This record gives sequence, C-alpha cells and structure tokens, in this order.
Amino acid sequence: MILKGKVWRFGDDVDTDAIIPARYLNTHDPTELAKHVMEDADKEFPGKVSRGDLLAAGKNFGCGSSREHAPIAIKAAGIQAVIARSFARIFYRNAFNIGLPIFESLKASERIRQGDIVEIDAGTGLIRNVTLGEEYAAELIPPFMQELITAGGLIEWTKRRIR
Repeated sequence: MILKGKVWRFGDDVDTDAIIPARYLNTHDPTELAKHVMEDADKEFPGKVSRGDLLAAGKNFGCGSSREHAPIAIKAAGIQAVIARSFARIFYRNAFNIGLPIFESLKASERIRQGDIVEIDAGTGLIRNVTLGEEYAAELIPPFMQELITAGGLIEWTKRRIR
C-alpha cells in the first residue's frame, strides 16, 4: 500500500487531549470527533486538513490517557497515516485497532516539514519526502498489524475471521 499526501507537522509529546480534547468525549461519532481533531494544538486545524493528508510529529505522539477517540478522530478527519519518532504504547495499539497506519522513523521525524509532500510504502517502511528528494526508513509494521490496517481495524479483521 502506497500512501501519499501533504504533511501537517506537530512537535514532541502530543497528548491525546491535544488530539481530541476531553470536552468532546461525550460522543463516539467519528464525523463529530473529526470536527475537533487537533484543535487544542491548532485551533484552525480541523478546517485546514484535507482527506489524504498526513501527520508528522516528534517523540511520544499520543501520550496521555488511553482514549480510542484519538486515533478515531485522526482517521475520521481523513488523515491517512501518522509519522513520528515514537508513539505512546497505548496509542500505538489503539491506532492499529482502528486501522490507522502509523510509522516510527527518527530521520523522517527530524527532516519532514509542514507542507512537504510525502509518500510512504507501508509494505517496506520506506518514506520518501518528495519535496526534499530524501528517503527515510521506518520501522516495519509487523505482519499482524498490517492485516489489521488492510481490514480497516480489529473489528473488521475479526468479522472476516468469523465468516
């Protein structure tokens, strides 16, 4: 699977409350959550992001509480993947459980800038910064996690296994 899009850049330690503020946790509707994604980090972000865009961040993306709402809001906003130096462990698992691809790469995290066009080969972990003409290696997504992404998340994967 090849993913390509414009990057929105965030820093280190972006917590789940910055991704989807707690005041919106009274709904599980992905469309409603998407309307507020990242608004505490950038008030105008929900109106600027477009379907197919990518997020890039520093270390410890998704730290804080273990709310599944965070990756759901990101995915529902049309963001197709997140690249970071590292992810909080609970966010890591929640992202795959809902079918949001995430990629860990120190070099990509350091070099990718806001507005860059980036292409990701999810199968090989190769991240290509089209804007800068650079390539970075990401940690390979384990085969089972790739199955979850392909299926659209854990629930869809489970439904396919039951059939």
